[in-house]
Amino acid sequence: MADNLNDLLPEEDLLKFYEQMVLCREFEESCAEQYSKGHITGFLHLYSGQEAVAVGCTAGLQPADYVLSAYRDHAQAIVRGADPKRVMAELFGKATGLCKGKGGSMHLFAPELNFMGGYAIVGGQFPIAIGLAWGSQLQEQDRITACFFGDGSMNQGTFHESLNWARLWDLPVLFICENNFYGIGTEVHRASAQAALHRRTCGYDIPSEKVDGMDVVAMYQATKRAAEWVREHQRPYFIEAVTYRFRGHSMSDPAKYRSSSEAEVWKSRDPIPNLSRRLQEEGIADQARLDEINRNALAQVQEAVRFAEDSPWPEDSEIWSDIYV
Repeated sequence: MADNLNDLLPEEDLLKFYEQMVLCREFEESCAEQYSKGHITGFLHLYSGQEAVAVGCTAGLQPADYVLSAYRDHAQAIVRGADPKRVMAELFGKATGLCKGKGGSMHLFAPELNFMGGYAIVGGQFPIAIGLAWGSQLQEQDRITACFFGDGSMNQGTFHESLNWARLWDLPVLFICENNFYGIGTEVHRASAQAALHRRTCGYDIPSEKVDGMDVVAMYQATKRAAEWVREHQRPYFIEAVTYRFRGHSMSDPAKYRSSSEAEVWKSRDPIPNLSRRLQEEGIADQARLDEINRNALAQVQEAVRFAEDSPWPEDSEIWSDIYV
């Protein structure tokens, strides 16, 4: 972060960043609790620790821009504008869910928000992003496509094919790699010959940069600048956001492949308490104001859980709807 936050953004924007990150953290931790109670089943991949990426990047985009994610998608849907109640209901498999309970954790989708889905297949979002960007270009729309993905997907064939087409056709795609260093339990340097992931775009003549993914303001600045460049030049750009997930790959992963000392180093970089400290040091918000934000976030998540619990299950006949669109 720069010396003074006030020199970078208005106070209300900085407080909104904090609010959104806290809401996402509370939501994810509540998901872990509901999973342990058996209310959420199947696969569950939590975003705790990576909130600065979703919040900062989303703020740097325009509402008309398309956003795609991988299977760690709850926070990105929420900061894009999805109602936390409907997201939680979706995780519960209820009829009031974002996708009528049919998508679950890994397949959130809200086209009315231009959030074009979370994708459970590793690298599955790359060709979809290319298609959306091509469609925008053909229709001469003033929108770009932001494609979020993890470091583990960069060895998929779809990654290389999609970057090649993005540059060959000069498509308005912003690729955002959330590098949390582990593809499930495999550390990035054991899977990638070039561990500095942003450098891998040189083979496709796509400009790139590495950004501190634990700094929400840095992520906002980088995304806003990159999105404006993509929009103006109608060419792809790549951001490597260096971040860390505080939990395992999924709820079934004890993360024993990581040392406790490594985890402690990264927890000291937690974007939420670090932004809280800066807000107080610079007189933007006192502890009472931040405590109020924390209470409001917790209340929203508790309301989301109650909504999901009270919501009905889908009717049996729903199995025949939404098959083809």
